[in-house]
Amino acid sequence: MASTYYKLEIENRIKTRAKGSKDLRRKGIVPGVLYYAGEENVNISIDKSVLFHAIQSGQRIFEIDQDSEKQYTMIKELQYHPVTDEIMHVDLMRVRRSEKMTISVPLVLVGESVGVKEGGVLSQSLNQVEISCYPTDVPEQIELNIEDLELNSARSIGDLNIDIEDVDVISDPSLNIVSVNPPAVEEETVEEDIEDEIDTEGEEKMGESKSEDAGENSPEGGSDAKNEGS
Repeated sequence: MASTYYKLEIENRIKTRAKGSKDLRRKGIVPGVLYYAGEENVNISIDKSVLFHAIQSGQRIFEIDQDSEKQYTMIKELQYHPVTDEIMHVDLMRVRRSEKMTISVPLVLVGESVGVKEGGVLSQSLNQVEISCYPTDVPEQIELNIEDLELNSARSIGDLNIDIEDVDVISDPSLNIVSVNPPAVEEETVEEDIEDEIDTEGEEKMGESKSEDAGENSPEGGSDAKNEGS
């Protein structure tokens, strides 16, 4: 849990039309919106490099100065350019330190599974978990120890044991997180089946060839030959 917060330097944005946003992006500035339930949205802008470093910091909650007041916010959504992957727009949601919020945090597996040691294959189907907590109590990650996870076994959200005060898991308890399954068995008979098929086709062709030879050597065939010679 962060005791200090990465500070985002934001500015109020006056030009809100498409042309104004394009002008900002050319200058290396990302247009965005700051919103909070029950209050009017505020159009803002953030230097692209500042936003990039904030994202790379790994923090979920950021400090901002808005109307000469220290506030806290989280990145709710980022919009990327479909070709260049540059950030085109950012949505910031204001949070209050005295109010619980819902946020997704990374889900990290700890230890080596017994089932994997026995030759099983580990499959993680969930990388994040949704929790409810105060902005000051957001954990960097939630860990799940899988050392006792056996072959043909799985762990779900309901198996998480979070011993952090004021942090509640709100993801569906039945959601699967990780499982260990036996390795896929290769079809050993594929080559044999192909060989059998080839042999069968060969036998059928051989049978057809013998039938044709028998027809040519039959009495009828010989009679025709004599008639042609006479």
